Amino acid sequence: MGIFWALLGAALAVGMAGVGSAKGVGIASEAAAGVVVDDPSKFGRLLVLQLLPGTQGLYGFIVAVMVLLNTGILGGEAPTLTAGFVFLAACVPIAIGGLISGMAQGRVAASGVNIIAKKPAESSKAIVSASLIELYALLAFIISFLMVINVNTVTAAVA
Repeated sequence: MGIFWALLGAALAVGMAGVGSAKGVGIASEAAAGVVVDDPSKFGRLLVLQLLPGTQGLYGFIVAVMVLLNTGILGGEAPTLTAGFVFLAACVPIAIGGLISGMAQGRVAASGVNIIAKKPAESSKAIVSASLIELYALLAFIISFLMVINVNTVTAAVA
């Protein structure tokens, strides 16, 4: 029964963080498309802003793979019910953090596209602004990562 909860956590981590990334990349890419049509030489600078919101999906994917590696799906042994709940809890930070920060980063990146459209020399300011949100995605990823690698310690303490 623990495997169900662990897999639910993995699905939420990759799914919710992936949705945040997809929405964020979509928002930034829509804004960039209009600029590239008018000035294709700005594509390289805009590409960075389009890619930034995609990292949340990657973080969720890494956490999900780590869960799969530790639950008997890709290696390890099937988790107990308690361990399954702990895996689920471990996936929540990147699931929620990835969803929210991916969309927020996409909106800030879209604003950065406007900066590059009007003043290409100020592209670093646009990139730095969008990168600030990355900190919160990284914090969520690190917490999920640390929780997943310590599931056995937590379940041993509970038992």
